Amino acid sequence: MTFAGRLFLAQTGVLLGIGVLMVYSASVTSRPTEFERVYLVRHLAAAGVGLMGAYLASLIRVDQWRRWAPYLFWGVCLLLVLVLIPGIGTKVKGARRWLRIAGVSVQPSELAKIALPLWTCLLITARAADLQHWRRGTISVLWPAGIIIPLVLIEPDLGTAAFLMLGTLLAVYLGGWPIRRFAWGFLLLIPASAGLWFLKPYQVQRLTGFVETWHDLDAAPYQIRQSLVSLGAGGWWGEGLGKGWQKLSFLPEANTDFVFAVIGEELGLSGTLGLVVIWCGVYLCGIRLLSEHDPRSFEFLAGSTLLTQLGVQAIFNVAVVTAMVPPKGISHPLISAGGSNLVASLVTLGIVWSLARSSSQASSVSDQRESCREVPFPDLGLPVTT
Repeated sequence: MTFAGRLFLAQTGVLLGIGVLMVYSASVTSRPTEFERVYLVRHLAAAGVGLMGAYLASLIRVDQWRRWAPYLFWGVCLLLVLVLIPGIGTKVKGARRWLRIAGVSVQPSELAKIALPLWTCLLITARAADLQHWRRGTISVLWPAGIIIPLVLIEPDLGTAAFLMLGTLLAVYLGGWPIRRFAWGFLLLIPASAGLWFLKPYQVQRLTGFVETWHDLDAAPYQIRQSLVSLGAGGWWGEGLGKGWQKLSFLPEANTDFVFAVIGEELGLSGTLGLVVIWCGVYLCGIRLLSEHDPRSFEFLAGSTLLTQLGVQAIFNVAVVTAMVPPKGISHPLISAGGSNLVASLVTLGIVWSLARSSSQASSVSDQRESCREVPFPDLGLPVTT
């Protein structure tokens, strides 16, 4: 195993450990009950399932991922259809995003973050020549996104749909899609902005509240105000682990979407920057492992897309907590409490490791073959017959 591989695994383990610690700390309320342990046990159970899934995913060969990609895609599409059916899908806070199976909630849209990039990257590598043609290239590689993203939007889950679109655009960019296509796409966003008139009242309130945050903090959304107060109270070094006050029923979703604010209050700016540095290390080490592949290969495209998509989710969560973007329920990978997201994040890293490991295996096999060719056959003094 290379140094980059060891560092990649070590930093992933550090992030997972920080997540377990902060979930337990952020789950404490002003009236402590047994629910703190319940949250911790659920998080540990999800982490155990995710680690097992990541280990199994890391053992799968690249040719198997190519063969299973379409089945994974259509399987997730089926789950996304089932979750929209009343009586099958579970509706929570106005959104129908979960399937409850044997007492366990599963969020199919988290699985879509894995299935859609794999299938899209496989189509890109199979139809690389079509990417230079406007009509053939667009239809041949973007039709999976045209199926799965509307199903996620119907739930509704605007944040996950945006990440799925971002992952698709990243895959086609790495696959060789001409830059001018993206320029035309951004121009199409101008008439598409008319869709803002059809936003729901709470969505409009999020946008207006975000604008007001930088003019009048009192007019900002409540969760953003409390998040900024938490970050400001931490200072450079924080109040101390477990000694934060905002999580005591002041900061909403303290152990899920706004766990980064709890880190800022208890560990200070040094803790938040340290977390960002670890995430940068995971991303750079992952890209270093994948760079041994051909930049247009399925291994590099799928691995880079999955890893970047996970890193962007962490960046977006930090941006929401720090009021850099409008508030949206986006969990922090490996850090926030949760089941489906934690499992999907760990499995994603397992797939990245599987795709990266194939290059080292291929290079070791080729090195062995070259060494066998260089060793001369010994002269045994036997007669040569013709």
